[in-house]
Amino acid sequence: MKLLGLESSQVPSHAYKKAEQPHVDIPNLLDREFDVEQPDTVWTGDITYIWTGARWAYLAVVLDLFARKPVGWALSLSPDTALVNKALTMAYESRGEPESVMFHSDQGSQYTSLGFRQLLWRYRMKQSLSRRGNCWDNAPTERFFRSLKAEWVPETGYQSFPAAKQAINDYIIGYYSQIRPHRNNDGLPPNVAEEKYWNAQRTVAKNT
Repeated sequence: MKLLGLESSQVPSHAYKKAEQPHVDIPNLLDREFDVEQPDTVWTGDITYIWTGARWAYLAVVLDLFARKPVGWALSLSPDTALVNKALTMAYESRGEPESVMFHSDQGSQYTSLGFRQLLWRYRMKQSLSRRGNCWDNAPTERFFRSLKAEWVPETGYQSFPAAKQAINDYIIGYYSQIRPHRNNDGLPPNVAEEKYWNAQRTVAKNT
């Protein structure tokens, strides 16, 4: 490589910056009860990082636990409160502004910030937090990120931020939600599992 003038190019390691985190006394209301009976009952959220050619970008996702469907997401160069607020707002608006949703996440500073808690209050959602340092308390969202990176994201990341954003949208909307079978849904993709639920509800309403 030296004779040919070649240099190795590798994705640098990632480390989250430590941030001042306000102390909040919010219990783990979800308590690993990940199986819910209907959509828009419990949402979970988390953040991961994606390499975008010159720097890391951060992906925040909101997952509806009923069918393990991503209902909101946002990509940004900053892992801040604005990022998680944007993902939550997308979920809230795209799902028709549902009421009494429980939102569960880890104790990251973005989710315990005053700005995020105020947004939950505005949307009339109750907040649940994992125990400190316990990733199993938010296992479905962690599992989604593992699927995204194992099935879709190149090992060396993406060449640019726009490329990463487009590819992630394609995965969430085009593949994960519409095509990819999910064990939690008896092998059905999230969109099909939700459609099956609503068809059953309409049948029951018609018969009654």
